[in-house]
Amino acid sequence: MKFKISLTLLFLFISTGLFAQGLDLRLLESINGPINPGPDRDWRALTNSANYIDAAVPLSLIITGFIDNDDSLKVKGYDVAASLLIAGGSDLVIKDIVKRERPYYAHPNLIYAKVKETDYSFPSGHASLAFATATSLSLAYPKWYVIAPSYLYAGAVGYSRMYLGAHYPSDVLGGAVLGVASSYLTFKIQKWLDRKYHHPAY
Repeated sequence: MKFKISLTLLFLFISTGLFAQGLDLRLLESINGPINPGPDRDWRALTNSANYIDAAVPLSLIITGFIDNDDSLKVKGYDVAASLLIAGGSDLVIKDIVKRERPYYAHPNLIYAKVKETDYSFPSGHASLAFATATSLSLAYPKWYVIAPSYLYAGAVGYSRMYLGAHYPSDVLGGAVLGVASSYLTFKIQKWLDRKYHHPAY
């Protein structure tokens, strides 16, 4: 409970304090830009791929774990899935608390709406799930060739949300923090379970 309250306070600080002088909007304007059919299509494709990739990662680990009879691999898959559930659930709760309007609704004369989404803006669900996946993979496989592409993809997903006008930079930052925290919490819980029941997964 204290963890959730701390996260909520952190997100509120990011949303209302760090970008209080309009920096948030100015940064978004510089990223969003006018309608440009080619790049717009490409960034939409990237943003739409995120949910499929986030789901595919834990499923692949779990299925491969069953095929190879590898309990460690299955546990890692469950950890990724759990971090996604925590990040996604927390995202919905915080959105309903903050109730921040999407930038293209709040500033229709400044921000181009390259996608249309009607839920609240803060934090970015796409960013939270992408960074939860990237962090879970990086904790499970702490190698540069896992960490670098994982976070590169998560960062690209976050950028796509701003480019499309769906989120402010602080929304993406908040989502990234939420995703990393959810994954790290899941990882620590799994480590505690490993010690308690003597079944190391990592």
